[in-house]
Amino acid sequence: MLLSDYDYHLPHELIAQTPVEPRDSSRLLVLDRQDHSICHRTFRDILEYLQPGDALVVNTSRVRAARIWAHKVSGGKVEILLLKPLGGDLWETLVSPGKRVPPGTRLVINDSLTADVMERTEAGGRVIRFAGAGSLDELLERAGEVPLPPYITTKVSDPERYQTVYARTLGSAAAPTAGLHFTPQLLEQVRALSVDLLEITLHIGLDTFRPIKVDDPTKHVMHSEWFEITSEVAERINSAQRVIAVGTTSVRALESAAVDGKVQPGARETRLFLREGSLFQVVDAMVTNFHLPRSTLLMMVSAFAGREFVLEAYRTAVRERYRFFSFGDAMLIL
Repeated sequence: MLLSDYDYHLPHELIAQTPVEPRDSSRLLVLDRQDHSICHRTFRDILEYLQPGDALVVNTSRVRAARIWAHKVSGGKVEILLLKPLGGDLWETLVSPGKRVPPGTRLVINDSLTADVMERTEAGGRVIRFAGAGSLDELLERAGEVPLPPYITTKVSDPERYQTVYARTLGSAAAPTAGLHFTPQLLEQVRALSVDLLEITLHIGLDTFRPIKVDDPTKHVMHSEWFEITSEVAERINSAQRVIAVGTTSVRALESAAVDGKVQPGARETRLFLREGSLFQVVDAMVTNFHLPRSTLLMMVSAFAGREFVLEAYRTAVRERYRFFSFGDAMLIL
């Protein structure tokens, strides 16, 4: 297993810069693991693949206004990306340019909010202590903006298009993008099929932004992400005919919570790295977007459906001019 095994050629113009309207009009590449077939549909056609008794599991995490601009007292603009609260007024963050922001640096965000860089993290980020007059959460939300991935260079007119229609639990540094294709109307149609629509939460953190830097991916250390599955939802998942996870974040939460094939409820951190050889105990099918080359997410999907089959599907998607990444088209893997 080498990092280069998960590479593919992607023409730059296939990286989606804006979302399609309506959300469910995006394209859907359907992969069947049983007969290795690939077919082309529209996302709203997903209804044809759902059955009574299925559980469709979605991640309700909402993206924070996590990108904050500041300047050093000594001069120089600094970008802060909020990753995870550490308690009180401390946050784990990414800062750019990192080399110019050592521990001990004072950052000014606005007249009401300042930040002190306390220490470096093992992953290369910074622990920052914020100080301001009033509620820190409110000050950070007012000061920040929703961060878009670096490959999206076009300004989005409506920031809500980078949120799922069911997003409400604030805490992610990026959107669970497989869910961006659902509309309220499509979700109602899902329920009308006697499909159990179930909500869990996983807050997306550092690994969304951190590339693998080692040739042997098994030596890559995953950053932790917090997730929660309630007792009621766990019970309904465990009794479902099939479990269809919307997004790799839902997959990661469900498989992290699995013990002997059953989802255990609770709230905790996970560092689970699903890759070649991993056992999937809960998830029977998944909805996912197209992922970056050499990424942990592409490795997860490849572990689920087979690397050669997935890379064949990606080559097909490139040839058929599918749109890639966060605002791009979707895959349904059965």
